[in-house]
Amino acid sequence: MLQSSIVKFLKDLAKNNNRPWFEEHRNQYETAKADFLLFISSIIKEIGTFDKPIAELEAKNCIFRINRDVRFSKNKSPYKNNMAGYFNKAGKNGIGAGYYLHIQPGKSFAAGGIWVPETAVLGKIRQEIDYNFAAFKKIISHKNFKAVYGDLDKSAELSLSRVPKGYEPDNPAGDYLKLKSFIAMLKVKDAELGSKDLVKKTVASFAALQPVIEFINEGMQ
Repeated sequence: MLQSSIVKFLKDLAKNNNRPWFEEHRNQYETAKADFLLFISSIIKEIGTFDKPIAELEAKNCIFRINRDVRFSKNKSPYKNNMAGYFNKAGKNGIGAGYYLHIQPGKSFAAGGIWVPETAVLGKIRQEIDYNFAAFKKIISHKNFKAVYGDLDKSAELSLSRVPKGYEPDNPAGDYLKLKSFIAMLKVKDAELGSKDLVKKTVASFAALQPVIEFINEGMQ
């Protein structure tokens, strides 16, 4: 269960995103962080039942810093208005596809896949989809995956306008070969954040995504 301390802190931070306020309320942050670590630990334990390497992770190696890197951003707010965890067999900095949970009042979601991989990796994933499209199509057509996500995210900002060079325009896998990221996302409503079923629902969404994660990671080898 996600403790109310986390949601309350994030709501307060969104209204007071500055260093003086943060330092004055650091104890509130430390409590929220500790509660979030316990929540992430429970997520790791459950993912490990169907994706064994994840079970070896420590929660502290899966969460992100609250501080923002503002060096190259027009937004100079010093802190993130969210708490998030990324579950990859090598932790949050691991290369490859993994599972992601984002907690932010009004903008929470569970997701997974791989975000904007480097050119060489992207090429390998596309090649794997092209070579084994029947297997890939079976995975993304599975009733569990479709019930949770419908499909991978094909929004314009994540896709090329045409099939990449080296592939025929009428390639059956064309819609997926055009992707620059391979992700699927499930929005989480604010009312669900305090639910005792949040861990269960989140982990179920990750379980539906696991075959996609496995396909991508195998294709990267």
